[in-house]
Amino acid sequence: MNVGGVEIGGENPIVVQSMTNTDTSDVMGTVAQVSALAEAGSELVRVTVNNEAAARAVPEIVARLSDEGTDVPIIGDFHYNGHLLLTKFTECAEALAKYRINPGNVGTKHRDSNFQKIIQVAIEYATPVRIGVNWGSLDQRLLTELMDENALLPDPKDARVVLLDAMVQSATRSALLAEETGLGHDMIVLSAKISEVPDLVEVYRVLADQGDYPLHLGLTEAGMGTKGIVATTAGITPLLIDGIGDTIRVSLTPEPGGDRTEEVRVARQILQSLKIRSFEPQVTACPGCGRTTSSLFQEMAQDIETYIREKMPVWRRDYPGVEDLTVAVMGCIVNGPGESKQADLGISLPGTAEDPRAPVYMDGEHHSTLQGEGMVDEFKEILEKYVQTRYG
Repeated sequence: MNVGGVEIGGENPIVVQSMTNTDTSDVMGTVAQVSALAEAGSELVRVTVNNEAAARAVPEIVARLSDEGTDVPIIGDFHYNGHLLLTKFTECAEALAKYRINPGNVGTKHRDSNFQKIIQVAIEYATPVRIGVNWGSLDQRLLTELMDENALLPDPKDARVVLLDAMVQSATRSALLAEETGLGHDMIVLSAKISEVPDLVEVYRVLADQGDYPLHLGLTEAGMGTKGIVATTAGITPLLIDGIGDTIRVSLTPEPGGDRTEEVRVARQILQSLKIRSFEPQVTACPGCGRTTSSLFQEMAQDIETYIREKMPVWRRDYPGVEDLTVAVMGCIVNGPGESKQADLGISLPGTAEDPRAPVYMDGEHHSTLQGEGMVDEFKEILEKYVQTRYG
């Protein structure tokens, strides 16, 4: 599937995406956030299209992004009135690279016809769609139907099982309706988001078994900070390891005024930690213990990470493959030399009461020994030369 130039599904790399939290009618604010998300590494960005002002703003947002050289595809997120907005604002419909439809809130009485109106627009503009089921806004008609059927069984299923079944059926029935309306099979992505990790894993495994549509992974309402990061990682990692999932989003709740790009960095780090994709060099550092009462190795690890992040725009352009580089910054003699030898480039700093010298290892061999106040800058120079030599 091609979404504005980004290929999803099949043997293509798993795609990282994110979503703005700006008022979409605020063109400049939305453009700025989309640009920041794209710069952080989001390969697709979704925006809310919830009213006429937002629909009017979408073409200008896409045009401004193009003018500034940000070519990230923009996805429109529609709830309740998508059939009205897409048919009324044709420039919006044409500008978007994909539509997200929630089958649980396209209407009750006219659900199928409203859904089909969106699909017909997608067909007209050759735009792929994501049919995104969410447990918090599940199709109540379908859920009631399945609950009633379950109640008549000699051995009724647990209500949780019926809920998960309803999520799967909502997605697959809607996909079938989209195809019956005329949308190509290869123009559909499915998702079934829920906020409990075991439920998420179960529902996606069933979805993967029942069809070959590309799947968008993500834990809905993951939460803030550590909770959101850990829950999302716990939820999508077993699926990714099993080969399930074609695009992911980490739905973190930012702190007031917080950095929206954190969700992109977390998504990329999940993929990189699983060795599914590489985005930037990885820095290994020990957690510290009583042998490392000095904060030098912590400060140096942070300094090296910052240095790499700042250098990556140039390195990525000039040194293909540098994203696979591993660097170790270790704090004492226990694991320091061993970890440093395992990395492409590593330094083992002295722990408490150890010889105040720091051996540097390159490709598993001792390269040099640093000491004194300038060792951080010296190590950066070694790192820069290593990148130039190995990847240049």
